Amino acid sequence: MAQALTDKVALITGASSGIGRALANTLAAEGVKLVLVGRSAERLQDVAKKLNVVESLVLPVDLAKPAEVERVASEALARFGRVDILLANAGLYKPGKVAEGTADTWDEMLAVNVNSVFRLCRAVLPSMIKNRSGDIIVTSSIAGHQVIPGEAVYAASKHAVQAFVHDLRRQVAPHNVRVGAVAPGTVLNELWGYRNPADIEAKVESHDGLRSEDVAEAVLFMLTRPANVTIRDLVILPQNQDT
Repeated sequence: MAQALTDKVALITGASSGIGRALANTLAAEGVKLVLVGRSAERLQDVAKKLNVVESLVLPVDLAKPAEVERVASEALARFGRVDILLANAGLYKPGKVAEGTADTWDEMLAVNVNSVFRLCRAVLPSMIKNRSGDIIVTSSIAGHQVIPGEAVYAASKHAVQAFVHDLRRQVAPHNVRVGAVAPGTVLNELWGYRNPADIEAKVESHDGLRSEDVAEAVLFMLTRPANVTIRDLVILPQNQDT
């Protein structure tokens, strides 16, 4: 039997657009209280406003800065007393050839895609362990399972996340905390340069891309499984990418 999520507290990073915004909308419909994290205060406020009845906390931060990551966790816990669900979704996508790349760009990507995930998990786990309950789902990528040409550093960041998730899951399973990763292929949102609804629908119709909402629904499935079920990895691809 599926678990109800009503009145649980979820912390969502990258909540101002794309998958994060879709996650906020999807969980709001389930009665979840939300901590919305992203860089743009204006865009986060817009997300929160459109959620209407859901209790939410908006935290505009730069997750590339360790002190800001710590602030996210402390403010969420101060407001709600607990974090039941961590959706470590924020990420940067910077492809390109290594010989032509910029090390500072890589550092920023690794800070967000890898370090902020590690730090956020560390920050919320004491509360989850104390309560003997919790879910952590990290947004990985198909690039965390296979290296896509031209994505060496990005793929490295996602492989790091996969390794972290797999051992963390083992460490916290005795405390009834579940840890998993959702790994999408091409998602038709701003991260991939898609903003025009008509272009998105055309790609969906041709089976060449996923909507952000497709990924959010997959995460909802993971979260609502019975307590004895852990979905370790969920790889979700547009049909024509699986070639």
